[in-house]
Amino acid sequence: MKKIAVCLWFDGQAEAAADFYVSVFKDARILEVSRYGEAGAAASRRKKGSVMTVSFELEGQRFLALNGGPQFKFSPAISLIVGCKSQKKIDRIWDALSADPKAEQCGWLKDKFGVSWQIVPADLADLLTVQDERKSERVMKALLGMKKLDAEVLRKALRKA
Repeated sequence: MKKIAVCLWFDGQAEAAADFYVSVFKDARILEVSRYGEAGAAASRRKKGSVMTVSFELEGQRFLALNGGPQFKFSPAISLIVGCKSQKKIDRIWDALSADPKAEQCGWLKDKFGVSWQIVPADLADLLTVQDERKSERVMKALLGMKKLDAEVLRKALRKA
């Protein structure tokens, strides 16, 4: 395991979520599925033999999906950021993941499992941290008016005279 990995807590949807995420990203794979044995099933009130965890990888980042139960829900307080090198990739990933139009803003979306994502141009940090405060302010103003980010509109805001 890498030094830091992401664990996503589901209530019986870990395998479906992992399969879905692997279908969205081109460089992705399921690594391992573990199942509840007697002790784990008794402790979690899950059926023996049901999926406990699914280890998967998206573009080199490892994740663990855990069927932990209904105690915890996802919140936009934490999100997964995907830096995209092209608008085509932003569009493709956004269209595949977005499931709640009311939750969309400034490149953020919520998927059908309730997980929050930020789908952004790979150079977004560079666009927002230029030394010229007027330029970075124009980029921020453009960004704040968007749901799905349009990389070219953000770059034009930076270049604007």
